[in-house]
Amino acid sequence: MFRYLAVTALFSLLCLPLRAQDSGPSDAERLRALENDVRQLKQRNDELESEMREIKAKRSPFAPVVSKPEAKTKTASDSKSVVFSEATPPPVDVHPAGSEYKLTLGGYIQANFETGDVSAFEGRFGLTALKDRFRLRRARIGLTGDFKEDFDFKIEGDFEQSDAAITALRTVNVNTGATTTVTNSNRVEFSATDIFINWHHYPEANIKVGQWKAPFGLENLTPDTLIYSIERSLPTGALTPERQIGVMLWGKPLAHALPEQKDLVTYYAGIFNGNGRNFNNNDNNEFMYVGRVELLPFKGQLMGQDAQLRLGGDYLYSRDEIGTNIAPASNLRVNVDGSLTSYMLTSAATRRAYSVDAALRIGPFEFIGEYFDEQVDGRFVNGVAPIRDFDPSGGYVQASYFLIPKKLQIITKWEALDPGQVANDGIQSFTGGLNYYIHGDGIKLMANYIHTWSDFREANPLFGDDQFDEVILRLQVIF
Repeated sequence: MFRYLAVTALFSLLCLPLRAQDSGPSDAERLRALENDVRQLKQRNDELESEMREIKAKRSPFAPVVSKPEAKTKTASDSKSVVFSEATPPPVDVHPAGSEYKLTLGGYIQANFETGDVSAFEGRFGLTALKDRFRLRRARIGLTGDFKEDFDFKIEGDFEQSDAAITALRTVNVNTGATTTVTNSNRVEFSATDIFINWHHYPEANIKVGQWKAPFGLENLTPDTLIYSIERSLPTGALTPERQIGVMLWGKPLAHALPEQKDLVTYYAGIFNGNGRNFNNNDNNEFMYVGRVELLPFKGQLMGQDAQLRLGGDYLYSRDEIGTNIAPASNLRVNVDGSLTSYMLTSAATRRAYSVDAALRIGPFEFIGEYFDEQVDGRFVNGVAPIRDFDPSGGYVQASYFLIPKKLQIITKWEALDPGQVANDGIQSFTGGLNYYIHGDGIKLMANYIHTWSDFREANPLFGDDQFDEVILRLQVIF
């Protein structure tokens, strides 16, 4: 480009009419003027090439990061050199590689202070007791997006692990059936939570593929940032399947038939590997089958207040192999002193479970109740003797009321779990708490007092105290 501009300029100068030597510029002056014009053309050519590079970069999926330009020397029309720097560096542009029309980056942090008999309500006393602590309960970051082609997706990870051995590495001795579990789940590290793609072209029949919470249990499916108590109940943690990898069909069958009543019925039907999150290998050729139905039979006005009634029911069936953690979100196995720990199967087993739930909200008041029942039957596989069958069950009831609308909320909660493994192995807890919404759920302070008692410890006082007390404080920030 520069050569063409230079030749054009030279040809234009040669075509100028010749003037008398005594009245026109000298040859030396004309040469200097020509050199100045050439320099200006080269400068303009460099600027055009720079602009073209920026335009091409913006068309690529990800624009390069351009460093701040250094000061450059330019020659002005009076042939004097001046030093200048460009006013601002070009902005850094990030463009999605796909065709998303909506892309959202966000996350949340939940920080706890826990004192007293820490997590005793989860059966952590005696052999599994924990000490007072500051706890980074959750520190999650996620990316969600929608495509014009009726797909949405979510990618989320957590920089903190729970106390349960959800990332345990399990090894099984094929001769003896003995299992060895190694876990670093108490350390701060990054772990995937929700990773899925959902096709939502038909609201009556969405198709979801990836990893997320299996559709079982109301409290289990309520987002971490929206539950009213600081922690979920022990029955929810012990008797729900938590996150699994699989595929699910779900939707609102009345979305088009009765648009005004589209939320009346919602269904979920999923097939999962059944051996927990972040395990791509299935433990056998069997799968976990989970289904849920939600009903919204009433939504309107009651006693002059906005009100609604929600009902739900769930079912689960799974054939598991030795070494599977059947309570990935909490504890279920009863220790010799009545405390609980995670339940890794020591033989193959078949599980069947169901739950029912109800939630009634009238203005500032809300009542929630849920009941779970599970049957675990041992199976004889590869010469390994089956475990003894047991039938754990439990539930909770929770009431909440806004003392100051949308600002200060009081909650009470009673929960009970019967692990069903030895006599008098039940654990019950009462929770009282306050929630202060500084900026809605975006910035929230929570305080809970939890009193727990162990039926096993009461029946066997030689093992120690059967009454436990804990205080938990939480700061939640969503960004």
